[in-house]
Amino acid sequence: MEAYTDFAAVYDTFMDETPYEVWGNFVVSLIEKYGVSKPSKASEQGNAEYSIEEDSEAALAEERNLVVELGCGTGSFTQEMAKRGYDMVGIDLSSDMLNIARNKAAQNGLNIMYLEQDMRELDLYCTAGTIVSVCDSVNYLLEDEDVIETFKLVNNFLFPKGVFIFDFNTLYKYRDVIGDTTIAESRENCSFIWENYYHEEEHINEYDLTIFAMCDEEKELFRRSVETHYQRGYTLDEMKNFVDKAGLEFITAIDADTHEEPTGDSERIYIVARESGK
Repeated sequence: MEAYTDFAAVYDTFMDETPYEVWGNFVVSLIEKYGVSKPSKASEQGNAEYSIEEDSEAALAEERNLVVELGCGTGSFTQEMAKRGYDMVGIDLSSDMLNIARNKAAQNGLNIMYLEQDMRELDLYCTAGTIVSVCDSVNYLLEDEDVIETFKLVNNFLFPKGVFIFDFNTLYKYRDVIGDTTIAESRENCSFIWENYYHEEEHINEYDLTIFAMCDEEKELFRRSVETHYQRGYTLDEMKNFVDKAGLEFITAIDADTHEEPTGDSERIYIVARESGK
Protein backbone atom coordinates (compact mmCIF):
# COMPACT_ATOMS: atom_id res chain seq x y z
CA MET A 1 0.00 0.00 0.00
CA GLU A 2 1.24 3.48 -0.86
CA ALA A 3 2.74 5.25 2.14
CA TYR A 4 1.00 8.24 3.71
CA THR A 5 -2.49 7.59 2.39
CA ASP A 6 -4.72 6.55 5.29
CA PHE A 7 -2.00 7.58 7.76
CA ALA A 8 -2.22 11.14 6.42
CA ALA A 9 -5.64 11.61 8.05
CA VAL A 10 -4.29 10.85 11.54
CA TYR A 11 -0.70 12.03 11.09
CA ASP A 12 -1.17 15.35 12.89
CA THR A 13 -2.94 13.64 15.77
CA PHE A 14 0.02 11.41 16.51
CA MET A 15 2.57 14.16 15.80
CA ASP A 16 0.93 16.70 18.12
CA GLU A 17 3.94 16.72 20.46
CA THR A 18 6.48 17.25 17.67
CA PRO A 19 8.51 20.38 18.56
CA TYR A 20 8.01 22.23 15.28
CA GLU A 21 8.56 25.58 16.99
CA VAL A 22 11.88 24.39 18.44
CA TRP A 23 12.91 23.06 15.03
CA GLY A 24 11.92 26.39 13.51
CA ASN A 25 14.08 28.30 15.97
CA PHE A 26 17.05 26.08 15.18
CA VAL A 27 16.66 26.15 11.40
CA VAL A 28 16.24 29.94 11.45
CA SER A 29 19.46 30.23 13.48
CA LEU A 30 21.27 28.17 10.82
CA ILE A 31 19.84 30.29 7.99
CA GLU A 32 20.91 33.47 9.78
CA LYS A 33 24.40 32.10 10.41
CA TYR A 34 25.15 30.43 7.08
CA GLY A 35 22.47 31.41 4.57
CA VAL A 36 21.24 34.27 2.42
CA SER A 37 17.45 34.16 2.97
CA LYS A 38 15.58 36.66 5.12
CA PRO A 39 11.93 36.87 6.15
CA SER A 40 10.37 38.50 3.11
CA LYS A 41 7.15 39.68 4.71
CA ALA A 42 9.05 42.24 6.75
CA SER A 43 10.26 44.00 3.62
CA GLU A 44 7.16 44.25 1.43
CA GLN A 45 7.21 47.45 -0.63
CA GLY A 46 3.55 48.28 -1.23
CA ASN A 47 2.51 49.54 -4.68
CA ALA A 48 5.40 51.87 -5.55
CA GLU A 49 6.53 52.04 -9.17
CA TYR A 50 9.90 50.45 -9.86
CA SER A 51 12.52 51.03 -12.51
CA ILE A 52 13.74 48.03 -14.53
CA GLU A 53 16.81 47.89 -12.32
CA GLU A 54 14.70 47.98 -9.16
CA ASP A 55 12.40 45.32 -10.60
CA SER A 56 15.43 43.10 -11.27
CA GLU A 57 16.71 43.62 -7.75
CA ALA A 58 13.27 42.82 -6.35
CA ALA A 59 13.10 39.61 -8.42
CA LEU A 60 16.53 38.54 -7.19
CA ALA A 61 15.55 39.29 -3.59
CA GLU A 62 12.39 37.23 -4.06
CA GLU A 63 14.42 34.19 -5.15
CA ARG A 64 17.10 34.72 -2.50
CA ASN A 65 14.48 34.86 0.26
CA LEU A 66 12.46 31.87 -0.96
CA VAL A 67 12.59 28.82 1.34
CA VAL A 68 11.57 25.41 -0.03
CA GLU A 69 10.83 22.39 2.16
CA LEU A 70 11.27 18.89 0.72
CA GLY A 71 9.00 16.23 2.22
CA CYS A 72 6.73 18.82 3.84
CA GLY A 73 3.96 16.32 4.73
CA THR A 74 0.93 18.04 6.23
CA GLY A 75 2.75 21.36 6.20
CA SER A 76 3.28 21.94 9.91
CA PHE A 77 6.92 22.97 9.58
CA THR A 78 6.32 24.92 6.37
CA GLN A 79 3.63 26.89 8.17
CA GLU A 80 5.83 27.38 11.22
CA MET A 81 8.38 29.08 8.97
CA ALA A 82 5.71 31.06 7.09
CA LYS A 83 4.45 32.50 10.38
CA ARG A 84 7.96 33.87 10.89
CA GLY A 85 7.69 35.78 7.63
CA TYR A 86 9.52 33.44 5.26
CA ASP A 87 8.19 32.98 1.73
CA MET A 88 7.59 29.22 1.67
CA VAL A 89 7.05 26.45 -0.86
CA GLY A 90 6.27 22.93 0.35
CA ILE A 91 6.95 19.80 -1.73
CA ASP A 92 5.75 16.28 -1.03
CA LEU A 93 4.98 13.09 -2.94
CA SER A 94 1.74 12.35 -1.05
CA SER A 95 -1.37 14.08 -2.42
CA ASP A 96 -3.23 13.13 0.77
CA MET A 97 -0.68 14.90 2.95
CA LEU A 98 -0.66 17.94 0.66
CA ASN A 99 -4.45 18.26 0.73
CA ILE A 100 -4.29 18.50 4.51
CA ALA A 101 -1.41 20.99 4.28
CA ARG A 102 -3.36 23.23 1.90
CA ASN A 103 -6.46 23.17 4.11
CA LYS A 104 -4.41 24.02 7.21
CA ALA A 105 -2.68 26.91 5.45
CA ALA A 106 -6.01 28.31 4.26
CA GLN A 107 -7.49 28.05 7.75
CA ASN A 108 -4.48 29.91 9.17
CA GLY A 109 -4.52 32.58 6.46
CA LEU A 110 -1.11 31.58 5.11
CA ASN A 111 -0.22 31.93 1.44
CA ILE A 112 1.98 28.89 0.76
CA MET A 113 2.51 27.09 -2.53
CA TYR A 114 2.38 23.30 -2.20
CA LEU A 115 3.67 21.12 -5.06
CA GLU A 116 3.20 17.39 -5.51
CA GLN A 117 6.62 16.18 -6.57
CA ASP A 118 9.09 13.38 -5.98
CA MET A 119 12.18 15.05 -4.50
CA ARG A 120 14.27 12.92 -6.87
CA GLU A 121 12.61 14.88 -9.70
CA LEU A 122 12.63 18.30 -8.06
CA ASP A 123 11.52 21.02 -10.49
CA LEU A 124 11.15 24.58 -9.22
CA TYR A 125 10.01 27.66 -11.15
CA CYS A 126 13.07 29.60 -9.95
CA THR A 127 16.04 29.30 -7.62
CA ALA A 128 15.60 29.40 -3.84
CA GLY A 129 17.91 30.89 -1.24
CA THR A 130 17.25 28.01 1.16
CA ILE A 131 16.10 24.44 0.72
CA VAL A 132 15.30 22.47 3.86
CA SER A 133 14.20 18.95 4.72
CA VAL A 134 13.33 17.93 8.27
CA CYS A 135 11.75 14.97 10.06
CA ASP A 136 13.95 12.36 8.30
CA SER A 137 12.39 12.75 4.83
CA VAL A 138 15.80 12.09 3.24
CA ASN A 139 15.78 8.59 4.78
CA TYR A 140 13.03 7.62 2.35
CA LEU A 141 15.69 7.72 -0.38
CA LEU A 142 16.85 4.11 -0.36
CA GLU A 143 19.69 4.09 -2.93
CA ASP A 144 22.93 6.05 -3.11
CA GLU A 145 21.97 7.26 -6.58
CA ASP A 146 18.63 8.59 -5.31
CA VAL A 147 20.32 10.69 -2.64
CA ILE A 148 22.99 12.01 -5.01
CA GLU A 149 20.45 12.87 -7.72
CA THR A 150 18.24 14.68 -5.22
CA PHE A 151 21.20 16.63 -3.86
CA LYS A 152 22.31 17.52 -7.41
CA LEU A 153 18.86 18.95 -8.11
CA VAL A 154 18.99 20.87 -4.84
CA ASN A 155 22.34 22.35 -5.88
CA ASN A 156 20.90 23.24 -9.29
CA PHE A 157 17.95 25.15 -7.80
CA LEU A 158 19.81 26.92 -5.01
CA PHE A 159 20.35 30.66 -5.33
CA PRO A 160 24.09 31.54 -5.48
CA LYS A 161 25.59 30.77 -2.06
CA GLY A 162 22.21 29.48 -0.88
CA VAL A 163 22.11 26.70 1.68
CA PHE A 164 20.63 23.24 1.96
CA ILE A 165 19.69 22.29 5.53
CA PHE A 166 18.49 18.74 6.11
CA ASP A 167 18.33 16.14 8.83
CA PHE A 168 18.57 12.37 8.65
CA ASN A 169 18.18 9.41 10.97
CA THR A 170 21.45 7.57 11.42
CA LEU A 171 22.32 3.96 10.82
CA TYR A 172 22.87 3.70 14.58
CA LYS A 173 19.27 4.75 15.30
CA TYR A 174 17.69 2.16 13.02
CA ARG A 175 20.09 -0.66 13.89
CA ASP A 176 20.50 -0.19 17.64
CA VAL A 177 17.57 1.91 18.88
CA ILE A 178 14.30 1.29 17.02
CA GLY A 179 15.14 -1.71 14.84
CA ASP A 180 12.90 -4.72 15.53
CA THR A 181 10.81 -2.84 18.12
CA THR A 182 7.07 -2.31 18.25
CA ILE A 183 5.52 1.04 19.15
CA ALA A 184 1.82 1.48 19.85
CA GLU A 185 -0.29 4.48 20.72
CA SER A 186 -3.99 4.90 21.33
CA ARG A 187 -6.08 8.06 21.21
CA GLU A 188 -9.80 8.63 21.58
CA ASN A 189 -10.65 8.35 17.88
CA CYS A 190 -7.63 6.56 16.47
CA SER A 191 -4.72 4.30 17.34
CA PHE A 192 -1.76 2.73 15.61
CA ILE A 193 0.69 -0.15 15.92
CA TRP A 194 4.13 0.55 14.44
CA GLU A 195 6.21 -2.60 13.90
CA ASN A 196 9.87 -2.14 12.91
CA TYR A 197 11.96 -4.70 11.03
CA TYR A 198 15.59 -3.81 10.45
CA HIS A 199 17.34 -5.36 7.42
CA GLU A 200 21.05 -5.40 8.22
CA GLU A 201 22.43 -6.05 4.75
CA GLU A 202 20.59 -3.15 3.10
CA HIS A 203 20.59 -0.90 6.21
CA ILE A 204 16.87 -0.48 5.60
CA ASN A 205 14.24 -0.17 8.31
CA GLU A 206 10.85 -1.52 7.27
CA TYR A 207 7.95 -0.48 9.40
CA ASP A 208 4.40 -1.68 9.12
CA LEU A 209 1.76 0.72 10.37
CA THR A 210 -1.59 -0.69 11.37
CA ILE A 211 -4.05 2.18 11.82
CA PHE A 212 -7.45 2.10 13.47
CA ALA A 213 -9.42 5.28 12.74
CA MET A 214 -12.98 6.14 13.79
CA CYS A 215 -15.26 6.00 10.75
CA ASP A 216 -18.67 6.08 12.49
CA GLU A 217 -18.71 7.87 15.82
CA GLU A 218 -22.35 7.07 16.56
CA LYS A 219 -21.82 3.33 16.13
CA GLU A 220 -18.24 3.51 17.46
CA LEU A 221 -16.92 1.80 14.35
CA PHE A 222 -13.23 1.91 13.44
CA ARG A 223 -11.63 1.35 10.06
CA ARG A 224 -8.43 -0.70 9.98
CA SER A 225 -5.76 -0.01 7.38
CA VAL A 226 -2.13 -1.01 6.91
CA GLU A 227 0.77 0.89 5.35
CA THR A 228 4.35 -0.24 4.87
CA HIS A 229 7.19 2.31 4.92
CA TYR A 230 10.88 1.87 4.16
CA GLN A 231 13.68 4.12 5.37
CA ARG A 232 17.41 3.64 5.02
CA GLY A 233 19.90 4.49 7.75
CA TYR A 234 22.99 6.47 6.77
CA THR A 235 26.25 7.34 8.44
CA LEU A 236 27.58 10.88 8.60
CA ASP A 237 30.49 9.92 6.34
CA GLU A 238 28.08 8.57 3.74
CA MET A 239 26.03 11.76 3.78
CA LYS A 240 29.13 13.95 3.51
CA ASN A 241 30.19 11.87 0.51
CA PHE A 242 26.79 12.34 -1.16
CA VAL A 243 26.99 16.10 -0.55
CA ASP A 244 30.40 16.17 -2.20
CA LYS A 245 29.35 14.05 -5.19
CA ALA A 246 26.37 16.36 -5.76
CA GLY A 247 28.70 19.33 -6.07
CA LEU A 248 27.55 20.95 -2.84
CA GLU A 249 29.96 22.43 -0.31
CA PHE A 250 29.72 20.76 3.09
CA ILE A 251 29.62 23.36 5.88
CA THR A 252 28.80 21.59 9.13
CA ALA A 253 27.05 18.68 10.84
CA ILE A 254 25.18 19.01 14.13
CA ASP A 255 23.59 16.47 16.48
CA ALA A 256 19.86 17.22 16.35
CA ASP A 257 19.34 16.58 20.06
CA THR A 258 22.41 18.15 21.64
CA HIS A 259 23.22 20.74 18.96
CA GLU A 260 26.83 19.69 19.43
CA GLU A 261 29.23 17.83 17.16
CA PRO A 262 27.77 14.43 16.17
CA THR A 263 29.04 11.28 17.85
CA GLY A 264 28.70 7.58 17.15
CA ASP A 265 25.55 7.59 19.30
CA SER A 266 23.82 10.43 17.44
CA GLU A 267 20.37 9.34 16.32
CA ARG A 268 19.50 12.28 14.09
CA ILE A 269 21.93 14.71 12.48
CA TYR A 270 21.51 18.04 10.73
CA ILE A 271 23.76 18.89 7.79
CA VAL A 272 24.25 22.35 6.33
CA ALA A 273 25.64 22.49 2.79
CA ARG A 274 26.09 25.41 0.39
CA GLU A 275 25.59 25.95 -3.31
CA SER A 276 29.08 25.82 -4.78
CA GLY A 277 28.65 27.68 -8.06
CA LYS A 278 26.80 26.80 -11.21
